[in-house]
Amino acid sequence: MNGAGESETSRALLERVHIVLVQPSHPGNIGAAARAMKTMGLSHLWLVNPKRFPDGEADARAAGAEDVLRAARVCASVDSALAATVYAGAVTARQRHLGPPALAARAAAEEVAAWAATGEVALLFGNETAGLANADVQRCRRTIYIPSDPGYASLNLAAAVQVLCYELRLAAFAGAPPCSTRAVPFASPPARHAEVEGLYTHLERVMIASGFLDPHQPRRLMAKLRRLFGRATLERDEINILRGVLDALERERSPVGEARDESASVPENSGQT
Repeated sequence: MNGAGESETSRALLERVHIVLVQPSHPGNIGAAARAMKTMGLSHLWLVNPKRFPDGEADARAAGAEDVLRAARVCASVDSALAATVYAGAVTARQRHLGPPALAARAAAEEVAAWAATGEVALLFGNETAGLANADVQRCRRTIYIPSDPGYASLNLAAAVQVLCYELRLAAFAGAPPCSTRAVPFASPPARHAEVEGLYTHLERVMIASGFLDPHQPRRLMAKLRRLFGRATLERDEINILRGVLDALERERSPVGEARDESASVPENSGQT
C-alpha cells in the first residue's frame, strides 16, 4: 500500500506527463482521449493542429472529463509542444530503421516515470489515419509500442492513449495504485480464539449425535476440520452462522420438550430469523 507521502509523489509524476495528439482528425477521439487520461490521473492534453477543436462531439465523448478538454493546449508544431520537456516518447506500431530505439509500453512507462521525476515529459500519438511522421518520431528519445496481436495491431487512438495512461499509472505508483470503490465492504471482525473453539466443540457434538463421528474411533477428523477452518480465517459472523446451522440441526433431532445442553446456545447475531 502506498502511504500518503508516496501517493503525493506518484501523483506529482503523473502531473508532469503531457499527452500530445498530433493532427487528430476526429474530435470524438480527442474527447475519448481526455476521458482515458482522467481515469488514470493525467490531466495535461496537448493538441498539435487538430482538425476540429473545440467541438461538441469532443465534449460528448469526454463524459465527465470536460475539464481536461478546457485546459488542453493547442500548438502549431510538435517542436512547440515538446519545447519544455526533458523526455519524449513516440507511440507507434511501425518500427522505423532510422528512428529511436523501441520499447514495449510497460517497460517504457517505467522509463517515462523515471524521467518525470526530473521534469516535464511527453508521449506523442499520431493522426488516426497516417500515424506519426518520421520527422516527428525522430524528435523523440524512444519509440513505444503496444504489444498487440501481430495479426491485427491497429488500435483506436483513444484506446492507445488509455493503454499508455494505465501503464503510466502502474509505474508511477510502483504497481499498486490506490483505487476507489462504492461497494460496501462485506466483513465482520475476526473471530476470537474462544469463539472458534466453541464452534469446534459444537460441531463435534453434532457429528457425534448424528452418528457421523464415532468418539471411540475419531481418527483425524477433527484435526482435518481444524485445518480446513484455519485456512479460512473465520470471522465472527461466520462463526455465528455456522453455529446457527448446528443449533438448528440439534433442535430438529431433539424430542419436543427435551432439555438441551446450555453450551449449545448460539451467540447473538447468528443470522437466524
